[in-house]
Amino acid sequence: MPWRVDSHHHVWDLSVRDQEWITGDALAPIRRDFSLADLLPEARAAGVAATVLVQTVTVADETPELLALAAADSDLVAGVVGWTDLTRPDVADTVAELCQLPGSQYLVGIRHQVQGEPDPQWLLRPDVRRGLAAVGAVGLAYDLVVLPQQLPACVKAAQEHPELTFVLDHLGKPPVASGALEPWAADIRALAALPNTVCKLSGLVTEADPKAWTVDDLRPYADTVLDAFGPDRLMFGSDWPVCTLAATYGEVIDAARELTDSLSDSERAALFAGTAIRVYRL
Repeated sequence: MPWRVDSHHHVWDLSVRDQEWITGDALAPIRRDFSLADLLPEARAAGVAATVLVQTVTVADETPELLALAAADSDLVAGVVGWTDLTRPDVADTVAELCQLPGSQYLVGIRHQVQGEPDPQWLLRPDVRRGLAAVGAVGLAYDLVVLPQQLPACVKAAQEHPELTFVLDHLGKPPVASGALEPWAADIRALAALPNTVCKLSGLVTEADPKAWTVDDLRPYADTVLDAFGPDRLMFGSDWPVCTLAATYGEVIDAARELTDSLSDSERAALFAGTAIRVYRL
């Protein structure tokens, strides 16, 4: 394939802001700075022509910083998924302000670390519903970073907001290391049954055994989303640099290619580029 879109990666500079989620021995290898300059040669070597830069922390200042990075390096970054507090009473105003920031032409979506919310029904709170409606009203997508037990709430939220496109990050973090499929697979099929949902083929290597994963370990989960969403509603994402805990950038690309080896050329073109371009309006 001549070129690809990487729909999900991060950057951070610890001298600008701590990444408080990077704690413990398992995450120690990524407790350092990662920049677009670090990613560029790896992306180009893998045939990636454009990327989507995704937020990492629930700090309002991060989104304008990411937009500025995109504006300064538009040769690589084609879109930004930022953050705003969906629970604010004035959320419609804050979303509108984001859309007026310098570099706002790169803003394609909003995300919140729902996986860190103790309430499995967080997405269904009245204040959050108001925030989701505000995101949809300006034509942005909403990225879902959730744990498997939060998928039923994702289904209800997508049902309640048909005007908003929900993008499921990392397949909803299935239990790859244990090999279990249910109830995750049933919840995935319920989400995929809704036309305003898409899914990122991303984040699988770090849900597997980081030292000993194989493509065969990942295949049941990739096959589930391929069957449920289809390639026209799937998009490739590397989850770099988090993926480096288990694989190099090139190895993640190779695994995704192997997991999609049954697809036609046009189907692969959708999964590796077309879906992201369409959904995020890159």
